[in-house]
Amino acid sequence: MKYLPNIANIHAETELNLLLKRAKRKRTADIKEYLKDGGYLALEKALSMKPEDIVEEVDNSNLRGRGGAGFPTGRKWKFCLQNPAPRYLVCNADESEPGTFKDRLIIERDPHLLLEGMIISAYALGVNRAYIYIRGEYPAGYYILRNAIEEAKKEGFLGKNILNSGFDLEILVARGAGAYICGEETALLNSIEGKRGHPRLKPPFPVQVGLWGRPTVVNNVETLSNIPIIINLGSEGYKEIGPMDYPGPKLFPVSGKVKKPGVYELPMNTTLREVIFKYAGGTIRNVPIKAVFSGALDCLSVNELDTPMDYSQFGFGGTGTVIVLTEEDDIVEACYKIAEFYEHETCGFCTPCRIGCHEQAYLLDKIVKDEATPKTWEGLRFVTKYIQPTSVCGLGAVASRLIKQAMEKFPEDFAKKEQKSFVNI
Repeated sequence: MKYLPNIANIHAETELNLLLKRAKRKRTADIKEYLKDGGYLALEKALSMKPEDIVEEVDNSNLRGRGGAGFPTGRKWKFCLQNPAPRYLVCNADESEPGTFKDRLIIERDPHLLLEGMIISAYALGVNRAYIYIRGEYPAGYYILRNAIEEAKKEGFLGKNILNSGFDLEILVARGAGAYICGEETALLNSIEGKRGHPRLKPPFPVQVGLWGRPTVVNNVETLSNIPIIINLGSEGYKEIGPMDYPGPKLFPVSGKVKKPGVYELPMNTTLREVIFKYAGGTIRNVPIKAVFSGALDCLSVNELDTPMDYSQFGFGGTGTVIVLTEEDDIVEACYKIAEFYEHETCGFCTPCRIGCHEQAYLLDKIVKDEATPKTWEGLRFVTKYIQPTSVCGLGAVASRLIKQAMEKFPEDFAKKEQKSFVNI
């Protein structure tokens, strides 16, 4: 991914200003700045409410998880509450999807927004110990979070008897070691426990048997950062933002060959075309768009630019990642880069993913180098067909999805490569 944006390139012309309003300023990580801007008022309000009323507000808000699958947050919380305490809350900050850098902004620029969301969530769930699992490649974020936790403790927002409410909470920060698979919630839990970052078989789900064998809610950074907004606005006010089925602010990291790469905060009825041309300024030198990758999950053609940025069809509502390719890019080579990513990141727990991701990258490498034969293409079609239905976790489930979509949507590009393969018989 050559065209990664400067992390400081956040754009003020975005339609919404809730998640990023402090992140756009020069100095925001300090708790004094957060308090000046009304920080922790949502926590004070939440502590005056019954925990079950907070859960109902979140459930009624229709907030969906912002990390990938888009599972309703309130429903997940209710499932967890069906199981006896002690319970745990884990913030998934292992943001490792290609082209995804939205959570990093909140962590580094507005860490107390995340902490406030976690404290409210922990109170609602009856949790007294919570964890933030941050990817190893975010060293600055790790130290910023640890400092923010100490600041919150000194001000009485963390620790024993928070704001004289009788509620106790400790938040610990755990660092990953660069494994994409640890973004999968059960592999993440294993990693926190000191085990290898391999996914667990489900069921049971983490809300039933999670961290240390106890019921656990795993939400990502952006999801938890929405909680203070819901408490401040109320669920009905929150649902006025964007479409009713997919309400609330959403962060979209945009990279690739666009004039203004960065993170945009928009409602989810925004279309992909608007994101690219209205906010990201269109393509560099106005070269026509070839394709758009939704991280390493989906491939969209130029005919699908009017797709809404929600959960209805593609994965934009989760990570919200947009990587723009133009006619100057080789779609087959781009697919090889995606295959190379999955080959490197497969954890090796299950054979279909371990062998399949390696073979997929190996075969595409042959194709890109014009060293393929008809057997190469036969093998590629076989591998991309069977990784998904035979793998244990979500990594294997999506490892070939984008590549299969690209082969269907850009048959001419792949056909040109395949014709060359007959020369190598």
